[in-house]
Amino acid sequence: MPAIFILIMSLALADSLSGQKEASLAYAVLDFDGTPLSRAFDSQLGNLDLLNKSAPPSSEADARLQVRDQKTAFVIVIPQGFANQIGSNQPPELRLLIDPAVPGMVRNGFRQHVEAAATRVWLTQILEHLRQRMMLPVAEPAGAPEISIESVSNNDTAAAAPPSSVQQSVPAWLIFSMFFVVIPISAVFIGERQCGTLQRLRAQRVPFSLVLAGKFVPFVLVNQMQAVVMVAIGRWLVPLCGGEALTLPGNAAALMALSMLSLAVSVAAVGWALLIASFARSSEQATILGGVGNILMGAIGGIMVPRYVMPAAMQTWTHISPMDWALEGFHEVMLRQGGFTDILPAICSLVCFGLAALAAAAFLNHRATNT
Repeated sequence: MPAIFILIMSLALADSLSGQKEASLAYAVLDFDGTPLSRAFDSQLGNLDLLNKSAPPSSEADARLQVRDQKTAFVIVIPQGFANQIGSNQPPELRLLIDPAVPGMVRNGFRQHVEAAATRVWLTQILEHLRQRMMLPVAEPAGAPEISIESVSNNDTAAAAPPSSVQQSVPAWLIFSMFFVVIPISAVFIGERQCGTLQRLRAQRVPFSLVLAGKFVPFVLVNQMQAVVMVAIGRWLVPLCGGEALTLPGNAAALMALSMLSLAVSVAAVGWALLIASFARSSEQATILGGVGNILMGAIGGIMVPRYVMPAAMQTWTHISPMDWALEGFHEVMLRQGGFTDILPAICSLVCFGLAALAAAAFLNHRATNT
């Protein structure tokens, strides 16, 4: 299941999270004014990354038909008298026909872009009038500034690559799959209880802590093997299917930090699973408690929905989920070029969570034995 999730989510979110999505929406300009100023406004719109400019419609009815049929997302209608408004120093009026299915964020961004282009034409005309009346050389406003984007990492000497879909999906579903070890552990634990194995071990005075250790160590190793498989899928299988390859740190210290973090996640996941197995009395109870608990922790902890997409109020709740601690630790190393000291708080939190769950499991068994 997590392997399929990594493959599907890495491919499905490749464009959205990489910022390299090809233009899939279109806009057109319907110019009823036909003056040099209206054409200057059209040229000021320039090129947009997520929008293609289509041929102008023949009429407003044609423009509305294109928007209704989803052939064009936006149509800017330049009314007659546009140049006269600018010539009389009045803010120009425009109409914008919008497909209601366009996401609100894209809609607001395009509207701001149109307003900025119209304002630039208007201010340029005002400056030209001032130059003519005052006989002074007034320079035109400069074009939009070029903005360079730099990813800031913990290591100033290393360039941190921007996050991609595979860098979100692989750690997220890797963590989610580790916590789903609750299902096989519960099945083994409850099966031994129903078959009388645990009772025979108790009769032979085998400490329950040793019984827990017998489940804990093997499943931690299984989780580590699963982590290697998940990373291999992101590294080699996803690119074969047309996605982006998972980028791993190039130095041994960072890889060791990731290994320690993965081990801490396994401790937390197996401890949680043993607690559920000790509490549940049937496989159905274990499946419901463990499955629902994992889904809630994944939903809150940024596994299913990235934390930066959530509203600010929702983001404060993510910190209560152990899956969030783990995911932030992976991103700290993979995206911000952090080291072991940077993820030490996450490792300690996960290990403490796992040990606390183990202690609670031992307490539940001790209380059940003495009653």
